[in-house]
Amino acid sequence: MKAKETLFKNLSDTVISQKLLRHVAVNQLDKHLLNIMVAKYEGKDDSDTQMARYQFFSAILHSVQRNLDKGYISTNVAKKLKDTLVGDNILISGDYRIRKEVHLEYKEKYGEYPPNFITLSPTQRCNLQCIGCYAASNKKTTPTLPYNIVDKIVWESQNIMGIKFIVISGGEPLMYKSEGKTLLDLFEKYNDIFFLVYTNGTLINSTVAKKMAELGNVFPAISVEGYEKETDERRGTGVYKKIIQAMAELKHVGVPFAISVTATSKNVEVLLTEDFYDYYFDELGAIFMWQFQLMPIGKGKDTFDLIVSPQKRIELYKLWKKIVSEKKYPLADFWNNAILSNGCIAYGNDSGYLYIDWNGNIMPCVFVPYYIDNVYDLYKENKTLADATNSDLMQRGRKWKEEYNNRNKLMPCSIRDHYKNFRENIFTEDSKPENKQAAEAIEDENYYQTMVNYDDELTKLTEIFHKENKTI
Repeated sequence: MKAKETLFKNLSDTVISQKLLRHVAVNQLDKHLLNIMVAKYEGKDDSDTQMARYQFFSAILHSVQRNLDKGYISTNVAKKLKDTLVGDNILISGDYRIRKEVHLEYKEKYGEYPPNFITLSPTQRCNLQCIGCYAASNKKTTPTLPYNIVDKIVWESQNIMGIKFIVISGGEPLMYKSEGKTLLDLFEKYNDIFFLVYTNGTLINSTVAKKMAELGNVFPAISVEGYEKETDERRGTGVYKKIIQAMAELKHVGVPFAISVTATSKNVEVLLTEDFYDYYFDELGAIFMWQFQLMPIGKGKDTFDLIVSPQKRIELYKLWKKIVSEKKYPLADFWNNAILSNGCIAYGNDSGYLYIDWNGNIMPCVFVPYYIDNVYDLYKENKTLADATNSDLMQRGRKWKEEYNNRNKLMPCSIRDHYKNFRENIFTEDSKPENKQAAEAIEDENYYQTMVNYDDELTKLTEIFHKENKTI
């Protein structure tokens, strides 16, 4: 084992298990991050990008430290997180993707490296009916993947693609049940994969929390809309109190949790205050926060009034820089933070992921509700998920990413930020809509023009912002 790897692993173990030495070990790890992510890039064109990435990973490190100190992360979960997600990654080597044998075999067969991860929505069922839900979920819908199909998807992800990280979405994942199995059974079977589960939190009780703690490979991301007022307004009266109770149950058994929040015109002013982040990170103990821009798909197709204006979106970006660099709160926004992901993460190669919904449709992204392949059809033909990555839709999306090459780091999304191009150069004649709303959107001239107008305004504002700020 190389000396650098030995040092990193020893320091990581110290952070997890030795409270008295934790502060010293965290500082040493932070210096290691600075050295491998920033120092060797000084004076180069991408030095500012590297600094932003360092600040983000540094924020994660300090967030882990804060929550370990408070007893909100158990030793079992912390070790599992380190063993599953860290291993040979950027924190040791400085590389963003270590090529292992399975990745090389995949590339030789399919011509591309495999996706970094997949997102799987095994059921559309949900106990809530949130306004503008991208999944168009409700209590009555029943599309659910059989457990044997879910199991096969995860097995292929691990053994064919070499994936060690899977995102579970929905619907409400904790409502999933098939063949007498729940997702907790799946997590237990694949105990060397780490699962990030987007949940509304209302079904996390003491029993569920204890099971998650025992497993150690489950990381819930709980959805809020702001404080109690904003959350209950969109999700239903009394939901917020259930969320707070769920957080208490998780902290009690040492399961770290993230916060997931969708930025809308109704809550953006709340999200533009530092107090909001202090509350969730410092007071409630969140270890991470995902921030999404409302995407007008699903139930959101007809709620353009909820979309954050281009001006407010830029303001959110400015605050993000301060939140991460000064307060060291790990906050990520898939639209505003292309600087971290090197652009769009869709379309199924190693710069992105695949999304599989409750009907088995394989899509480029959760927010691109169109597909060509379906897992049921692939499996009937003795094919695998990997075969779906080379559809015309996926290839066109990757071609656009390569040509666009993250030119405007504040407009990375192929569909949300470049809708005209998506319709003209990525969407294919054989692309099928995921649902009724997606079918209507692709035929709706008003939808098209509204999206294009938004993108035009955002383009002008971000170009001005880039000129006024030599670095972002």
